[in-house]
Amino acid sequence: MAKLTESMTNVLEEDSMEQDIESPVTIHQPKLPKQAREDLPKNLNKECAKRKIQRYVRKDGKCNVHHGNVRETYRYLTDIFTTLVDLKWRFNLLIFVMVYTVTWLFFGMIWWLIAYMRGDMDHIGDSTWTPCVSNLNGFVSAFLFSIETETTIGYGYRVITDKCPEGIILLLVQSVLGSIVNAFMVGCMFVKISQPKKRAETLVFSTNAVISMRDGKLCLMFRVGDLRNSHIVEASIRAKLIKSKQTKEGEFIPLNQTDINVGYYTGDDRLFLVSPLIISHEINQQSPFWEISKAQLPKEELEIVVILEGMVEATGNISYTLCKVNALILERKTSGFASL
Repeated sequence: MAKLTESMTNVLEEDSMEQDIESPVTIHQPKLPKQAREDLPKNLNKECAKRKIQRYVRKDGKCNVHHGNVRETYRYLTDIFTTLVDLKWRFNLLIFVMVYTVTWLFFGMIWWLIAYMRGDMDHIGDSTWTPCVSNLNGFVSAFLFSIETETTIGYGYRVITDKCPEGIILLLVQSVLGSIVNAFMVGCMFVKISQPKKRAETLVFSTNAVISMRDGKLCLMFRVGDLRNSHIVEASIRAKLIKSKQTKEGEFIPLNQTDINVGYYTGDDRLFLVSPLIISHEINQQSPFWEISKAQLPKEELEIVVILEGMVEATGNISYTLCKVNALILERKTSGFASL
């Protein structure tokens, strides 16, 4: 047994000496991600590029998430103003018209009931009778008087008299409630028209993101530009990688969000957006792309969502835009920017 061990030791020493003699000098290369380590075909797989992937965020920046089986729907009514603003235009206009029409009809009905209960309808044309509302001879005229009262038009043909205390109280109530309805609905329409998110329509991103060497470092890059002359003040940008993940404990997270550093520690994420800028993310050991190879990248079911937010110079409103980087082209492009 001792002789066998000694012979094996001699063989190993001879093999190591041969390797030391024949092998060249070993040069330790710097650590690079798999994109730079693997030599793979230049052309991407067209089938993978053409395959349809369900989007988390659409190209226009709208989230493609639909809420279903929501049981506590009453919470939407507790914040009715935001609920109305978030509705589509056709529903918003329908509610706008219906609110005014219903209030006019409701108070018109009350004005008609007051006139009917006081007997004003039985003394139409009687100069000796003082009605609650002069020249009110039916429901149509009561409806018109309700519109004149709530909109403060006051043509002067139908006016309230001082012999009707219940009419005076109703006039005060309708004036106050009419002011509340006007403030609520006009404010809702104003916010709907001047939504800061509409400002994002003139913020454009490059068509594709690229991975290329920059200053000796492998970087993921894309461009962003503003088409308007009014600048975005305090503009900041951040990016998220959305990808399924399985934890070490075996838990599967379908839409895990990982932060992509685009200059948070260096201040490069604070943009002075007066001209198109190139946003760069260094692929290092802290990057979520470090373990993804060049061949694996087109096959990965991942999504990069870029969020740019800032204050609109003209209005002072905070605006933000969402952009989905849906293609990673492994070559450098220096052409102008365009929307995704």
